[in-house]
Amino acid sequence: MIDALNATPQEAFETLLAGNRRFVTGFPEHPNQDAARRTEIAPAQSPFAVLFGCSDSRLAAEIIFDRGLGDLFVVRTAGHVAGPEVLGSIEYGVGVLGTPLVVVLGHDACGAVAATRAAVADGTTAGGYVRDVVEKVTPSVLAARAAGHTEDAEFVAEHIRHTVDLLLDRSRALAEAVEEGRVAVVGLSYRLADGTAHLVTTRGLDLSAGAAA
Repeated sequence: MIDALNATPQEAFETLLAGNRRFVTGFPEHPNQDAARRTEIAPAQSPFAVLFGCSDSRLAAEIIFDRGLGDLFVVRTAGHVAGPEVLGSIEYGVGVLGTPLVVVLGHDACGAVAATRAAVADGTTAGGYVRDVVEKVTPSVLAARAAGHTEDAEFVAEHIRHTVDLLLDRSRALAEAVEEGRVAVVGLSYRLADGTAHLVTTRGLDLSAGAAA
């Protein structure tokens, strides 16, 4: 069991990946999901990771990483697009709750990325507030196109990298935590068909010291 209050970013990352491996192989442990855990954490929470992911219904964080109550501080938006509320939530997780790991979780067949690719290619504009999502994903799509990418996975990976960079560029508190070695930020891409989460990018994590996705 991980001690969230004293865990290193590396330990938090390895714990997350271990849970994903259990989920993929069909042997989940369903930790921290009983009445005793519910009672234990009622007074306070100490999650070991902030997970900022896409709102896609197939990316239920506690399920695909085989975790339970109080383990993950989850923030989700369509296409994992980040605005002030998202940044504030992540800063709360890091600064107030003391989580050592921030994860940006994207996935293949992402509707937000696909809609943005179509909008950029056709010059169309989405309606309502979906337009805001498309506008925030557009820089990632343009960067992927400029790099000559054509595959869905390449566009998704570029958007994950862009989101990690954006979080660190816009949140001085998060950037300082990474610089001081208290927190790592990683980008993962989830594959819907087989359930695996793969590392795309990392800031502040020494992969030579431990697990790789």
